[in-house]
Parts: sequence; C-alpha cells; structure tokens
Amino acid sequence: MATVPCHCRFFFPPISSSSSSPSGDIEVITRRWSPVHPLAFSPVASAYTSSPNEWKREKENKTHNGKLISSVSNPLVKHCVKLRLCSSYRRSNGSVLIVGLTPILEICTFHRDETEPSSIIDQLIVLDGISIPDELNRICSTVIYVSANVLKKISGMQSIDSTEVIAIMRMPRSFCDLEMNGSEAMFHSLLPSPYRLLVLDGIQDPGNLGTLIRSARAFKWDGVFLLPGCCDPFNEKALRAARGASFQVPIVSGNWSQLNMFASKQRMKILAGHPANNVNRPNRTSFLTGEVVNRLASEALCLVLGSEGNGLSFEALERAELISIPMEGLFESLNVSVAGGIFLFMLQPQNQRD
Repeated sequence: MATVPCHCRFFFPPISSSSSSPSGDIEVITRRWSPVHPLAFSPVASAYTSSPNEWKREKENKTHNGKLISSVSNPLVKHCVKLRLCSSYRRSNGSVLIVGLTPILEICTFHRDETEPSSIIDQLIVLDGISIPDELNRICSTVIYVSANVLKKISGMQSIDSTEVIAIMRMPRSFCDLEMNGSEAMFHSLLPSPYRLLVLDGIQDPGNLGTLIRSARAFKWDGVFLLPGCCDPFNEKALRAARGASFQVPIVSGNWSQLNMFASKQRMKILAGHPANNVNRPNRTSFLTGEVVNRLASEALCLVLGSEGNGLSFEALERAELISIPMEGLFESLNVSVAGGIFLFMLQPQNQRD
C-alpha cells in the first residue's frame, strides 16, 4: 500500500488489516499507528512514540540537560523555591539561588581567575527559547530549560521580563558563620590584615543589608561582619539588592565577643554611626568632618551601623566611638543604607579616595 507524506515531513506507514462484510461488497480497514521516524532533512531532533497524553506527562517531567520543565510540581522546582525562601535549607544544602543574568555574570567575572571557576554554578535554569552567553556555557554543564510559569514560581516574581536566567550556586567560600561551623582560624584567613571592616548590628531589612554589602564592595572595604539580629545575607531580597556583591566580599557572622577579640588582635578602632540629636550618649558623638576623616585615615577601623528601628545595641553604645553625619534641619536620622553609603565613602581606604 502506498504511503502518504504528512505536512510535518514525517512518513506514517500505516499497518492495516482488512475484512469483508458478510455481503461481500464492503471492505472494512482497521489501522494502527506505527512508530514515527523523522526524515533526515527534518528539523525535528527526535520524535515521540507514545500517545499524546503520555507525551505531555513526559514533557512536564523532563529535568536534565537541554530538556524542558513545565510543571511547577517538579522536584527541582520545589527545591529551588525552598532555597529561595528558607535560610536553614540554604545552609544545610550549601547552595544559594541567584536570580537574573546580570548578577550571575558579575559573580562569574569576579571568580574568573580561580583555578576551578566551574565550581561556582551547580545548575543554570533558563527560560525556554532563551540563549545564554558562551561564558556560562563553558563553566556550567547542566542547563535546564523551563516554561514561563515555572520561572515565575522559582523566582517569586510576577514579571520575568528581565529574569530569564537563574543559577543554583554553591555558598561562597568567603562566607563564615562562627556560630555554626566557622572557626577563629577561618575568620582570620578570610580577613588576614583588614584595614576597613563594616559591622552590621541587627540590620533586619534585607534590602538595606544587601545595599550595604554592595556599597562595602564598591568602596573597597575588606569585609562585612554580621552581629546577632541581622537577616540572612543570602535572603532573596538581600541578594537582589547586593547584585552579586555577597559573593565578592568576605562575610562573617558572629557575636560581640568574637568581634572584640578580632578587633583587639588586629588593633582596630571601633566606630559606630549614631544620630547627633539622639538621647542615647549625645555628648559622646562627634561629627564626620574632614578633620575627623583625616585623623582616622591611618587607623584600621570597624564601622558599626545599627537598624533604623532599634538603633545601636547596648554593646555598640558602650564599646564604640560614636560618630554622626552633619545634617540640616531637625531630621533625626537617615535611612541606614543611605547613611552607610556616606560613611563607607568618607572612611574608605586612603588610596581609594585619592
């Protein structure tokens, strides 16, 4: 029997059987589909041999290189959402979710000189139909394509216009939690001879914390120390505000006792940003003037910044030299990320300002 080519450039050779009706004048033909094979010139890479419903289920559950995930119930999607939302899950897995091509490329560029840059990214999750830069293809062998709905679910964003790539990255080696698995030796190895250290005291707003980390990186401060009460630096909003800086500057999480011991060994002066008209220790507060900046230029410094709501902790008020930004009017204080940017710029290393 002759075969008929279909519009998809496939040949469908039917397998048929025939029988005659009792009257002998009607022939009944029954057919079943044979496996579909693409022609050599067909643009289709492979063909499915199952029923449409089975093919749909198979498509929704593909999870490996170059394949498409379209179901938000896929195990990988659930894993990514937990990485985005749960701090303890991130720590236990040693992984972080980075959303957006720009911060991913910024992190990769910073780590380009490492002996094993491929160890940064575990998996790339890409919107179906989007091509990724060759640089990412070279350092990441696992690329998974997803539908728009899946990308929205993983990223937590309603609009994914500028969010076409997501990376599962390993927790940076420049992060140390002294309360969990860090050590004093690891602390000192990350900051062997610090000249400028930003200390965040109870900063709970992830946007402010991420912005301060990025400012510290921009003004060449040596590291960031997180005191109790700070939010997770790998919180989704903190990462979005830091835009990759969390992977480019050492971050240590610890307590006041550990900070004091470190500052004493490194002979670092502890300063703390404090509003001049605040009722707590007003007489001990000096202004951030050019004269003060010049006096502090040759000293190693820890700068402590507190939250807007609670201000500095009791330990900071007791142990630090208080310093304030001169302001006009009756404003009590600036947003901590704004004030922090001014402090970090004015007190940045001398060679950086020159």
